[in-house]
Amino acid sequence: MTDMGAFRETVTAWAAGGPGDLAHEPAAVLSVKTVVLLEGPSDLAAVEALAESRGRDLEAEGVCVLAMNGAMSVGRFARLLGPAGLGLRLTGLCDEAQRGYYARALEQDVTEGTGPRRRGFFVCAADLEDELIRALGVPRVEELIRAEGDLRALRTFLRQPAQRGRSPHQQVRRFLGTKKGRKIHYGRVLVEALTPDRVPAPLDDLLADV
Repeated sequence: MTDMGAFRETVTAWAAGGPGDLAHEPAAVLSVKTVVLLEGPSDLAAVEALAESRGRDLEAEGVCVLAMNGAMSVGRFARLLGPAGLGLRLTGLCDEAQRGYYARALEQDVTEGTGPRRRGFFVCAADLEDELIRALGVPRVEELIRAEGDLRALRTFLRQPAQRGRSPHQQVRRFLGTKKGRKIHYGRVLVEALTPDRVPAPLDDLLADV
């Protein structure tokens, strides 16, 4: 049976130069209406975790959450999935530093406004991990790292000379990216630890928008 995972794989292969015809049928079968474009799999894990915590079934709602593996790919995905391609509505998260890629790709001013929302895309101050750490606070993140069995790895990491002079926030944020798969794992763990009133605005607004 066709599922959203298969659709994501088909679209990713299409973006890499594969045939696009294969994406049309599963899009129709799944009644895909909206695609949430994210920079990487850790963002995808966080978005899916928040949706689940709110009782949302994004697949049933026709929402595909898609990791592009880099903001520089947004133009290619927008052409394939947007008005010139499958005609789907596009939204998503981006980092502040990558805002320009989205503006050029979508031919719209994503810098408009003073809040976190940028005309359908939602901008994180640095990245989503940074937003989540600030929302939870470093002590709470360290508690979660301990609960996940990574405290020894964190202590070893903090003894590295390169970590001297960095703030605890910077150290923890850097730690989450030091091992393959760790950012993805903690993308879910950090979101699941949030109370409803502490969800970072870009992530909260994104879920409200789809």
